[in-house]
Amino acid sequence: MAKCTTFPILFLFLIFPQPSLSQENNFVRQPASQLIITPHQRSNSEPQQVHVSLVGKDKMRVSWITEDKEAKSVVEYGKKSGVYDEKTIGEKTSYQYFFYKSGKIHNAVIGPLEANTSYFYRCGGLGPEFSFKTPPSKFPIEFVIVGDLGQTEWTASTLKHVGKKDYDVFLLPGDLSYADSQQPLWDSFGRLVEPYASKRPWMVTEGNHEIEIFPFIYPKGFEAYNTRWPMPFKESGSNSNLYYSFEAVGVHIIMLGSYADFNVDSEQYEWLKLDLAKIDRAKTPWVITLVHAPWYNTNEAHQGEGEAMREAMEELLYNARVDLVFAGHVHAYERFTRIYDNKVDSCGPIYVTIGDGGNREGLALKFKSPPSPLSLFREPSFGHGRLRILNETHAEWSWHRNNDKDAVIADRIWIENLSKVQDCCDISNSQQVVNEEL
Repeated sequence: MAKCTTFPILFLFLIFPQPSLSQENNFVRQPASQLIITPHQRSNSEPQQVHVSLVGKDKMRVSWITEDKEAKSVVEYGKKSGVYDEKTIGEKTSYQYFFYKSGKIHNAVIGPLEANTSYFYRCGGLGPEFSFKTPPSKFPIEFVIVGDLGQTEWTASTLKHVGKKDYDVFLLPGDLSYADSQQPLWDSFGRLVEPYASKRPWMVTEGNHEIEIFPFIYPKGFEAYNTRWPMPFKESGSNSNLYYSFEAVGVHIIMLGSYADFNVDSEQYEWLKLDLAKIDRAKTPWVITLVHAPWYNTNEAHQGEGEAMREAMEELLYNARVDLVFAGHVHAYERFTRIYDNKVDSCGPIYVTIGDGGNREGLALKFKSPPSPLSLFREPSFGHGRLRILNETHAEWSWHRNNDKDAVIADRIWIENLSKVQDCCDISNSQQVVNEEL
């Protein structure tokens, strides 16, 4: 059972100092909420921190941790509770960070699975039974999008609101646990989100709080993130867990890495160019992108931190007619009009900042004044978003503000697919012809 408590953050920060990764622009934050530390209450052999993620069109990765180093990496599953017709043997690993050593981290890919179907499963041959539901095979499909989640009282409120209404896939554009090198917080976070992440696939990309670099000893960073939250990067042709793509029904989702190299001669840039070229808008008419540091932002927090990545990659997304771009990092909600190169452009993506999941640093309360005409709605409140794609041409986006017992829909718009807009699809089609010739 989750409990609110204080945590020796200051002491651990003195042991594991973090590099300065943000530009503090004298913005005001709401007082930080208390951390929720979620203890381990099962036996050492039983699975904990169970979560699932999509792998290909009909498979799911099941991930969990055991304290018992000899526990089996096996998942048994079936369509009836307690009846497991199938079994998959996975693999296990672990990592060490200074004096902390993780439990055994298990991963098993199960399938093929039927679409829009509930499966019951058990990890390691013992412990509680879990269940998940696979995404549908055709529209509509609904995504929940939450950035900068953390593990505070506000996080618990956000997750509770998310769980009150069904959805198909959970998308998180960075900043998961806010462990910041305090590895026990990764375990606490895994236990906190397990009731949600074990029921629906969670697809994540990294934020600055996942970096966890320590000079000379851990110079590359991301060890906990990459080990605990493996995503299907190999299946999309990427060579890094920090950026990848996947598809669900008729939607191509691109998860970019704000903290991996992204300039025009980088591996990520080349991968993105090839990934966009492979998209068939007849089969996947919708294309959305997630990134941590926003490319457009009128909050005083983190001004300009996504600018270099925007300058490098924005043209690729624009020419591919990406429909929406979601970001986190700024602890507030903001929705922009369709933009390209800092101007209104009816063929550019809609940009949305949704870094308001429940982080321990509080909200970024101060927006620039006067408001930019590019910014159509902005509010420093905690909440979550839902993207319900109804068919090949139209979708509904809504932002749900946390309001104690109930989530209030504070912002809602209808979105038309860019590949179906004649004035926009001409360039997209010509780009696809060039790609095919290449």
